[in-house]
Amino acid sequence: MRRYWRFITTVLGIVFRHPITGVTIIPVLSDGRIVLVKRQDTGQWGLPGGMVDWGEDIPNSVYRELEEETGLNLVKMKRLVGVYSAPDRDPRIHSISILIEAEAKGQLEVRDKLEISEVKAFLPEDLPLGNLSHDHDRQLKDYLNGVTMIA
Repeated sequence: MRRYWRFITTVLGIVFRHPITGVTIIPVLSDGRIVLVKRQDTGQWGLPGGMVDWGEDIPNSVYRELEEETGLNLVKMKRLVGVYSAPDRDPRIHSISILIEAEAKGQLEVRDKLEISEVKAFLPEDLPLGNLSHDHDRQLKDYLNGVTMIA
């Protein structure tokens, strides 16, 4: 019995005491505008993205999250901008986010109404920097400055 308890606590520790992996996407339209989403929970603008599902790889997570949150289709993943892992980058959980620039096309449409209230495309100079959700201000600044970051 003790052996089983140790196994169960080890599995729970692995599941609940390790960071969760996710993707964050910088969707860029053909005219150069960058797409942001407004979160339902905080009312803040941010980049689309989410957790990698069990059995899913990063490219499929990017494709799925982009479509779910913005209604856009992935044309091509362009650049790995960075990996962000600060324990406080997401106020809900410790997560590691892989930031990817993506060429996107289609009609802007909120599909995940539980998480997202609005989707909008911004010219780079019009991005609402300064109060974005999570660490998306830093992520967008790194992208706009052309750096690749591991943080």
